[in-house]
Amino acid sequence: MGGTMLTFTRRRRAWFRDRTALVTGGSRGLGLLIARELAAHGARVAICARDGAELARAVEDIRDATGSRVTPFVCDLADTRQVDGLVDAIRKDFGSIDVLVNNAGIISVAPVESVAPEQFEAAMDVMFLGPMRLTLALVPDMRARGDGRVVNVTSIGGRIAAPHLLPYDCAKFAAVGFSEGLRAELAGSGVSVTTVVPGLMRTGSHRAARFGGQPEKEYAWFAAAASLPLLSMDAERAARAIVRAAARRRAELVLTPAAKAAVLAHGIFPATTVRALALATRALPDAPADPQTGSPAGSSADGGSGVSADVPGTVARERGTPAWSRKAAVLGERAARRFNEPGPQGT
Repeated sequence: MGGTMLTFTRRRRAWFRDRTALVTGGSRGLGLLIARELAAHGARVAICARDGAELARAVEDIRDATGSRVTPFVCDLADTRQVDGLVDAIRKDFGSIDVLVNNAGIISVAPVESVAPEQFEAAMDVMFLGPMRLTLALVPDMRARGDGRVVNVTSIGGRIAAPHLLPYDCAKFAAVGFSEGLRAELAGSGVSVTTVVPGLMRTGSHRAARFGGQPEKEYAWFAAAASLPLLSMDAERAARAIVRAAARRRAELVLTPAAKAAVLAHGIFPATTVRALALATRALPDAPADPQTGSPAGSSADGGSGVSADVPGTVARERGTPAWSRKAAVLGERAARRFNEPGPQGT
């Protein structure tokens, strides 16, 4: 029985051999690791991201790890013309895509008083509208062949709205809805859609996140939470689990015990979960006070926003991070260095 199951698993993973896979946000962090894992299974891998230098380092990383050739594309998913250009380039270079992994993301960490409407728009562009356009452009070819995999990397923030991450939460809620609805509509077509709902993972992404309100304090708690073993998951293990779920055509994959417990609790006791989140919010940094009015900086009667969440994590860290946060974030910092996240000076 064990031998039969092992053979079945190998056969599923062998599906990736000589298939073409596109991973968005594939230059660093989880996207880089997913691309590396797909290449290790014999896929022809393409990655896209906004930063050409990051892409070049990622191509070298995957080649060194797997011996595979990787094709990079510079593309900002927030730009409709660039998404259209990416689709044209993919068709020219590969003809079609067998595996699409929508992984690109941006994170703004700040209290709602310090988040501008532009942060919501940017989050929706990168994590919902861009991936939606890309998916709708590439899925018809998969459907015509009667075979394909779409993997949408969402977040626990797409099921439970985590405090101080509201633009991210909103975009991920939209991504979850799109992913689940798309799976239902493609049922029986041969194209599977897997919704990945990760909790915190040790990718080093706290360096690339943007912080507002009191950036140094926001960075301190976020970097620590994204690095502690009991709260976060090893990113390489997460990448293996995601590729395995795609091979098995799983409908959903929730990663980390904490995320699984939170999804279950919210499904059974939603009001209790929201109350717990309200309590957690009290422990997080407040928006900076306006010294003249005593109210949150930038707040107004018509709901105007405060200082936008636009300080890079690398900058917030260098401005001054408490010793407890630096110690708690040791594993996350190691992951950042290994997985091509921005360096200490934002390079």
